[in-house]
Amino acid sequence: MIYIKEFTVKHLDDLLLIAKRKNLFDQTSTWAEGSKTYLAEIKKELVEVEEELLLNRNNYLEDELGDVLWDYLNILLTLEEERGITVESVLKRACRKYEERISGIESGHSWNSVKEKQKTTLKKEFDQE
Repeated sequence: MIYIKEFTVKHLDDLLLIAKRKNLFDQTSTWAEGSKTYLAEIKKELVEVEEELLLNRNNYLEDELGDVLWDYLNILLTLEEERGITVESVLKRACRKYEERISGIESGHSWNSVKEKQKTTLKKEFDQE
């Protein structure tokens, strides 16, 4: 199993705390329009990531990837307010989802077959809500 270095987790925690401070500010600001603000920003930042990949400037690429991560964390925090989801629930779901997919392909199943099974499970979960 591959483990993330402790400092990586610490940096992610630190960035999330900074984003939480920003989220508090956004709640009293007129510029932010909720999750659609950050969704639009993520789209812009992904274009900038593509540009930096072509330009082969790693320091700029790191900066743009940081912007994508920043906007992603901000949309998660905004969606906590708007929809009641939590950062923790998203991370747990992502871990479960990709553990199933990777375990599936390691066991000889196709990525698509595991994905289809997960879609069926997700639909059943939705129907039970």
